[in-house]
Amino acid sequence: MPRENIYERELSGTKNVILELYVIILVELMEKWLKKVKFETRISKNQLQKEKIIFVGRSNVGKSSLIKLLTGVKIRIGKRPGTTVLPFKVKFERLDIVDMPGSGFMEGKTKSIQEKIKDFIIWYIEENKNEILFAVEVLDAKMFLEIVQRWERRGENPIDIEFFNFLSELELDPIVAVNKIDKISVNKRSFILDQICEKLGFSWPWKQWRDIIVPISAKTGEGFEDLWRNIFNRLKRKGRSDLIKYFRKTPYL
Repeated sequence: MPRENIYERELSGTKNVILELYVIILVELMEKWLKKVKFETRISKNQLQKEKIIFVGRSNVGKSSLIKLLTGVKIRIGKRPGTTVLPFKVKFERLDIVDMPGSGFMEGKTKSIQEKIKDFIIWYIEENKNEILFAVEVLDAKMFLEIVQRWERRGENPIDIEFFNFLSELELDPIVAVNKIDKISVNKRSFILDQICEKLGFSWPWKQWRDIIVPISAKTGEGFEDLWRNIFNRLKRKGRSDLIKYFRKTPYL
């Protein structure tokens, strides 16, 4: 056998071992984090909790990028799906902005681990719902419809729609931030946004739902003002308009 092929096989085997070790470590970290959160929840039930705004959505839709755009806080932004595997908190004096792990496909992670992460997200939201002011669900403008149709062809409920309904049932007044709108040509945007509305259970046209549906680009800052306004209005309805000070008035690009 040529020496190059032997080296390639050895390299491939090494990569597989490293990947397996990574997955094992990831699961252990999640379990330790979960135990820690449960413990902290028990000891702080009678203490004042900081209020939260959560960002949820499929992996690689730009949750971390949007938080950076809105707050100016630099957080780890990965190019691969599943970079955020545990909740990341942007901590302010009276508010936590929580970047939740991505749901759905994650590169290098088995379906079993993906399901565990999804169950963890659901547990976290239910456990903290009294401290969550509202949620921002981030969708990928370019990929959303294709992914939803793929799930529907398999006879499955798309996770993006499932999470929107879940957040609505918990009365977390979700904002739907349709990110990466810059990747959609201007003359096709209304059609795409109408289709997204329909999948989420809203009637056309999408513009009548501007208090829920917000097309935005974390890359260019387009739509920033609309998202900022929706965040401010929800804080105002909760009697916490003072917390808007933690959000920038202009996009951080």
